[in-house]
Amino acid sequence: MPDPAVTLFSRRRFLNASGGTLLAPAIITAATSLRAQQKVDSNETLRVGLIGCGGRGTGAAAQALTADYNTKLVAVADAFDTQIESSIKNLSTQFPDRIDVKPEMRFTGLDAFKKLLATDVDVVLLATPPGFRPQHLTAAVESGKHIFCEKPMAVDAAGYHVAMAAVRKAQEKKINLVAGFCWRYSASRIEAYKRVHGGDIGEIRDIYASYHTGPVKPMPEASSRPAGMGDAEWQIRNWYNFSWLSGDSIVEQAVHSIDKVVWAMRDTPPISCIASGGRQISAEGGNIFDHFNVTYEWDGGVLCHFGSRQQRGTHSEVIDVVSGTKGRLVLGKGQYPYIEGEKRWRHREGERQMHQAEHDALFAAIRKGEVINNGDRMMLSSLVAVMGREAAYTGQKLAWKDDSAPAAGRDEDFVVSGKDKDAKKEKAPERVALAMMSSQQDLAPDNLQFGDKFEPSPMPQPGVTKFA
Repeated sequence: MPDPAVTLFSRRRFLNASGGTLLAPAIITAATSLRAQQKVDSNETLRVGLIGCGGRGTGAAAQALTADYNTKLVAVADAFDTQIESSIKNLSTQFPDRIDVKPEMRFTGLDAFKKLLATDVDVVLLATPPGFRPQHLTAAVESGKHIFCEKPMAVDAAGYHVAMAAVRKAQEKKINLVAGFCWRYSASRIEAYKRVHGGDIGEIRDIYASYHTGPVKPMPEASSRPAGMGDAEWQIRNWYNFSWLSGDSIVEQAVHSIDKVVWAMRDTPPISCIASGGRQISAEGGNIFDHFNVTYEWDGGVLCHFGSRQQRGTHSEVIDVVSGTKGRLVLGKGQYPYIEGEKRWRHREGERQMHQAEHDALFAAIRKGEVINNGDRMMLSSLVAVMGREAAYTGQKLAWKDDSAPAAGRDEDFVVSGKDKDAKKEKAPERVALAMMSSQQDLAPDNLQFGDKFEPSPMPQPGVTKFA
């Protein structure tokens, strides 16, 4: 196996070189393929490549083909050939004349994305497990493709900094980059938040958000693992249950709710958060929680209380309530959002399905020669979700930046130990500043191969698990 220290996309090497700052890695160079730019305002066919052929990737491909009548799916890549065959079969029934994936354009394996990006596709859809997203996003930007990037964009601090550098380079190169935070493309939600930001509910005082659902991809019994299957392959096949691949449910799924909170707060980061969470339903082998409760604080004392749960037989509810000094915005109770208070409002018009709307926007921009780049907000929401997860995993209060982190213990801070007459004051343990933007966490190994042995981090224990 290649030395991780010299791998092209080494996340650790990037962090060590950058010190956690948003420097672009040296591997990003000038575009080698900008064929789509030559097709602006033309009737030429846009060639689409799909990286990640699971359910979400197949859905994204269908939406891409629906968005522009003159598109074709010409290349696909996935770790597993069975995923590729299933995806092509499904899409061929919907678009029989526009699926043109020759055998030599079907790439499998963990390096399949590199082979697809070396082809002449114009637009690439990134829909693999998110642990791979920073690497794939970086390579897609380097290749000069226009990009649809499914959420989340990173599962840890190392991935965040790598992906953020790719965002900056995409901005420089005027590459379209549309994020899979689909609520941002919902006409009713766009109007709702426009009203909030326009003052219809007054000053925001607090937010409540929930993401209570059933399990998404339950972990199978360990006994079902085929003989001889390596750790890496087993974990990738069950990716949702491993934090290095999914980021946990709060980062992979509930990040939609967190994105809406960040949207309400005008895409500014919180100053701190505290959280709890754990796993009540056993799942042998995985290392993710099945419930979270996070309180984020923004400047001005605005608190967001967010809760999520993924357990069978429980109440399902995904709602958002933004309360202000003159009213409140409610999303999720009924089909459309509404405002209660001095300026009552309810969205009553129909709207384009939001997953489709984001692809409509991407392909319209390409055809018009315009540029959409969702990079800054998509990375912010991803890292805010990681922050909430880490606060729950460690049981510690986390700050966004060093200058807002808890101060070290002072001489006058004491705790009482002992009982009755033996009681005495002792100096409290020093409090260490814990800031999300200084994190060096790197969950994903470099250059892992299917047959490799790999022991993921153990199930987190609040109060024991350390903040990296």
